[in-house]
Amino acid sequence: MNIFDALTLLGGLSLFLFGMGVMGQALERRAGGQLRTLLEKLTAGKFIGLLTGLGVTAVIQSSSATTVMVVGFVNSGIMTLKQAINIIMGANIGTTVTAWLLSLTGIDSGNLLIQLLKPSSFTPVLAFIGIILYLFVKDAKKKDTGMILLGFATLMFGMESMSGAVSGLRDVPAFQQLFVLFKNPVLGVLAGAVLTAVIQSSSASVGILQALAVTGQVSYGAAIPIIMGQNIGTCVTAILSSVGANKNAKRAAMVHLSFNTIGTAVWLTVFCLLRALLRPALLDEPASLLGIAVAHSVFNVLCTVLMLPLSGFLERLVTVLVPDAKQPEVFSELDERLFATPSIALERCHIVANHMAETAVLALNEALETLRDYSAETAAAVREKEAKTDHYEDILGTYLVNLSARRISEPDSREAAKLLKMIGDFERIADHAVNLVESAEELREKDLRLTDAAEEELSVISAAVHDILELSLTAFLQNDLAAAAKVEPLEQVIDRLKERLRTRHILRLQKGGCTIDAGFAWLDLLTNLERTADHCSNIAGCVIDAAHDNLNLHQSLREIRDGSEDFQQRYREYTRRYALP
Repeated sequence: MNIFDALTLLGGLSLFLFGMGVMGQALERRAGGQLRTLLEKLTAGKFIGLLTGLGVTAVIQSSSATTVMVVGFVNSGIMTLKQAINIIMGANIGTTVTAWLLSLTGIDSGNLLIQLLKPSSFTPVLAFIGIILYLFVKDAKKKDTGMILLGFATLMFGMESMSGAVSGLRDVPAFQQLFVLFKNPVLGVLAGAVLTAVIQSSSASVGILQALAVTGQVSYGAAIPIIMGQNIGTCVTAILSSVGANKNAKRAAMVHLSFNTIGTAVWLTVFCLLRALLRPALLDEPASLLGIAVAHSVFNVLCTVLMLPLSGFLERLVTVLVPDAKQPEVFSELDERLFATPSIALERCHIVANHMAETAVLALNEALETLRDYSAETAAAVREKEAKTDHYEDILGTYLVNLSARRISEPDSREAAKLLKMIGDFERIADHAVNLVESAEELREKDLRLTDAAEEELSVISAAVHDILELSLTAFLQNDLAAAAKVEPLEQVIDRLKERLRTRHILRLQKGGCTIDAGFAWLDLLTNLERTADHCSNIAGCVIDAAHDNLNLHQSLREIRDGSEDFQQRYREYTRRYALP
């Protein structure tokens, strides 16, 4: 092996790892919606969880990515530790798919049909299709499909390059002695664990082992312990991802480590006993690419068969290893670990945004109560909710901006933009709730009283604002276009009400029926109620825009007002319902 072979090996390894990364990321984006659906259907059942972990990992080609994802789910409170255990077990089987794909490079036959199965035969076609989809097609999903094909072709080309570069090592005595050394099972396990921990991918390290196997110097006796060690090394990624997470997330990472360590210890013991007692000739034979794939799959299936009935024991074990903290458990509302699966990270944003919306609307409704019957407890509750919506806006805004900066699908990008627009409106609604409370407190502290006519007028506009809040909240939470369509005509009625109430107030002032101080408080009330309705209109408009893949809010609202008979009909209906006394 000369310097040029070494450079080819280095380049092949780089392309292999790069292709695997590109393909995995594109698969995650492309399958984002399906991953979310799998999560929604997830139950505590062992086999459902096992199959979910297997399926997700087979799709994204990385048990490390799946486990990091699971740590994020547990840290966010989306998933329980019991569910996480089953997912992690399935992930260990799902990750073996890569080795089977890579074993195709070892096909050797003169038969034309069999030759067509070799990656060197079909990957150039996949690469050509992939580059066309990526460069010349605008649809985001098709671009991601192109990236999947390009990533697969790149990793296969890297695999072929590595295999070609190391083929000369079969005649190097030092290389032969190295793998004789690895026939010591403990050294083999350590070598596999260290290599996988460094590159943080068991799929990639198995691929490297398969590339070395083409030299004919890697026996099954050396390969099997290395494969066992690779399962331990891949746990490093999950352990690192759990740093700073809550105790259950740390326990999920420890489940991955415990599962693989116990499985390796048990089956390594069985392997050593079989080798010592039966001395099977197979262990001294050169390992093939297909044989390594089979050994990888069999080992992971055996580990799962061993540990699946002991999932309760695993849960108790990690509870002892990571004991309960003295402080109560706190879930991370938005965990950056979920960036690995943008569609699920976005789903988590929806959950937090829903809490924010409900909090803001409840704050405004409670503020309306203080106008009718002031209480210090209700006023304090409104201020607490307003502070909570400020917190929600800060963490959601930062999280969504960081998520949008990553390469996410076009639908996810639009959804993130929609949420960024609407969280500002909900935060402003909570601000107006505090303003209403302050007006109620001003009237109380200065011993001011609204006239009977103003009280009646306030009840009318308050009822209209209450209704528009409920409509906009329903539109947002349920993506209800029917409810969203009712918001804009009601907002127009509230605008008209405000102007008429200001006119009536001026007339009362001219007749001496209202004091100047009470009049200022009254005008502040009207302004905050009308602006609340404006924010409700913005929210409903965003819901409608998003349904039509359009975020030009002002144009949409103008079209609704100008060109819709339904709008006119609803406007007339609301005008009658909120007629002034």
